[in-house]
Amino acid sequence: MSSTTSATPAEPAGRARRARLRLDVQYAAPATGVPPVQSFRRWARAALLCDAQVTLRLVGEREGRTLNRDFRGRDYATNVLTFAYADSVPLCGDIALCLPVVAREARRQGKTLEAHLAHLTVHGMLHLQGFDHETGADAELMEGLETEIVAKLGYADPYGAVPTKGARRRAAAG
Repeated sequence: MSSTTSATPAEPAGRARRARLRLDVQYAAPATGVPPVQSFRRWARAALLCDAQVTLRLVGEREGRTLNRDFRGRDYATNVLTFAYADSVPLCGDIALCLPVVAREARRQGKTLEAHLAHLTVHGMLHLQGFDHETGADAELMEGLETEIVAKLGYADPYGAVPTKGARRRAAAG
């Protein structure tokens, strides 16, 4: 199943045009409990700074591991991978979200699957547009943008402290 959305209507004269997004969502893994395409569209748009054509692919563990091994040399599935193509207008690229990894992380971090998918969609969109977290300063900038964007979408700070079970018990006993 796949869905494509095109640009927003033209803005009135005198106003800056909103960046346009063409988004194709592909389901290559069971999508039980996964929000609808419209949610991914909203999350991607929230992080959009320039016109872009993006394929967002929801993958299983096997495909996630293969992509990570083949393109990053790391033999394990990871939560999100972003592939930006040659400098072009509009910007073109793919984002792969590994659903089993994302679901496990959400459970471990005490987040909803929806909130974690929203964050990782924003994270992938920022990577696509050239942001990274290779240095401390870059990470601070990117994480700040992610936190701001997901807050505007109505979700909690994705980098906020997540208590462990032991910490919750100690706090409850406190």
